[in-house]
Amino acid sequence: MSVEEELRQLRIQVSSLTQRVFQLEQRQSAPAAEKPATEFSPPPPPPPKPMEMPPPVYTASASPASFGDTAQSPFSYRPIESASLERRIGSQWLNRVGIVAVLVGVSYFLKLAFDNGWIGSGLRVLIGLAAGVAIVWWSERFRHSNAIAFSYSLKAVGIGILYLSLWASFQLYHLVPAWLAFVAMILVTASTAAMAILQRSELLAGLALLGGYLTPVLLSTGQNNEAVLLTYVALLAAGSVVLQRFERWPRIVLGAWIGTFALYMAWANEFYSPTAFNETVFFVTVLFGIFAAAPFLVTYANLREDPHTQMFAFLAVANAFAYFFELYAMHRGPGASSRAALDAICLAALFFGLAIALRRREQDAPADEGVMWQVHQGLAVTFLTMAIALRLDGSWITFGWLVESAGLYTIGARSGKTALKIFGVIVLVLALGRLLFVDSFDLVNQPLIVNQRFGLYLLAIAVLAIMVWSEKSEPKFQANWIAVAVVTINILAIAALCLEVNDHYQALVASIYAQQRVTQRASTDALRALNIEEAFVYSAVLMAYGVGLMIVGFWKRTAFLRWQAILLIGLTIAKVFLYDMSNLERIYRIASFIILGVILLGISYAYQKDWLGLQKTEN
Repeated sequence: MSVEEELRQLRIQVSSLTQRVFQLEQRQSAPAAEKPATEFSPPPPPPPKPMEMPPPVYTASASPASFGDTAQSPFSYRPIESASLERRIGSQWLNRVGIVAVLVGVSYFLKLAFDNGWIGSGLRVLIGLAAGVAIVWWSERFRHSNAIAFSYSLKAVGIGILYLSLWASFQLYHLVPAWLAFVAMILVTASTAAMAILQRSELLAGLALLGGYLTPVLLSTGQNNEAVLLTYVALLAAGSVVLQRFERWPRIVLGAWIGTFALYMAWANEFYSPTAFNETVFFVTVLFGIFAAAPFLVTYANLREDPHTQMFAFLAVANAFAYFFELYAMHRGPGASSRAALDAICLAALFFGLAIALRRREQDAPADEGVMWQVHQGLAVTFLTMAIALRLDGSWITFGWLVESAGLYTIGARSGKTALKIFGVIVLVLALGRLLFVDSFDLVNQPLIVNQRFGLYLLAIAVLAIMVWSEKSEPKFQANWIAVAVVTINILAIAALCLEVNDHYQALVASIYAQQRVTQRASTDALRALNIEEAFVYSAVLMAYGVGLMIVGFWKRTAFLRWQAILLIGLTIAKVFLYDMSNLERIYRIASFIILGVILLGISYAYQKDWLGLQKTEN
């Protein structure tokens, strides 16, 4: 609905209210007229003079009801919808259709003139430039009349015509040199950006950004101009980032990063060579630094808004990983992994510093509500973890991750930073996964107990113990975390012991196969004896560990440990009765049952004597 139509309806409503007030005053003064003539009664006030306005449209009501309901009032006014629709069609729709018709007609005329050679190439470019400027100027008329969307549509058409005309003048007709077309396109981009700032229009800023990044593509000569191209791209990126200081347009800076990355990748795929390593690293670092500074140029109040936080968080992560992998792709030859590891360490240090700076900027936010500083902290941990994987080899990667997880968790627990503790747990999970599924199968044929794999398991257990010891949070969380850590420690200890048993007997089996003088029957008997002995040793290890857990549970009066011991002993019982009874030789079978029975009787005696005072607690 247009402004004129809204004003007309407002006048009609004011007139209706005036009539209603007059009628109410008349009804209230009616009883006073029936009083005796001796009483002085002032004459009723004259009705208010209605506002001068166009004659309204009267619609009679079905019944003369009370004046409290406008729909029932005999003086109510109803705008005729057909008149409003007619005005909208006549004033807006036909106007737009007319504009399109004129543009289509002019386009056909120009095509006919071009096909018949009536207009030369230079004149064609001038016509395009003049048309582009005219359309942009004409669009301002619609903006002032509140047809904002249509005005921006015309601006997009006009700006597009200007870019295409300049492109044709260089690439198609070769009328101007590359530098002149480049300068002209920069002027178009700058003019569009100026309009966007003056009119506070994010759409126009997006058009300026699109035109700016298309300029090198439109004017490409197929030659390598790295310094010119990347300097120009850096200026565009810096302008989009600085703009965030004054306008809340996070999509502009994200679009600038996408355009920068796309142009760089297109150039690198075509022209990069190791001889330009230093120059390329310089420009890539400058571009990375421009976008890394974006969160610091946005006011903190704007940065905490959800759309802005999500956009800048994504930008920080994408910018960091793009920069790292760009550097990684440029490292070639021997020592490439070591140089990439050094890059990762430098990035980890940088993002730790940025996280501290952002956290200080967010002093008014609770410790765990700031998002951007936690994103930067997570990037720092990620690059540190990657550096360990790139610089070290084999089981040393697991060693580095275990040490890193212990350090992160301890620092987080001491400083009250939950995010650091979470990152420490994530790195620990990575380390344990590598220990269980990679190192456990790679580190074989080593001395019993005193070997690298068993040492890694002991280190993992120590790291979990350090985490539990350093935890200072609320009792409920601390109890749950201790329970998870204790279960994990027991699983790691049992896995380490069983792996040692397996390696010991695998070495014995290999030695039997290595003896070529042994007959087939003798080797078969020896292998069977080793298998029987190995199965018995597994049962003995499980029973011994279960007894140890039970003793610690009695000593520390911890039901949680005692329940784990009962579960482990139960698994051992199942193994003895289901496997050992039918597969072990008589002597090992007898030993398994006697040892198991003695252990169970001893545990039962401890419970019957109520050494823990459980009966007193129940009573």
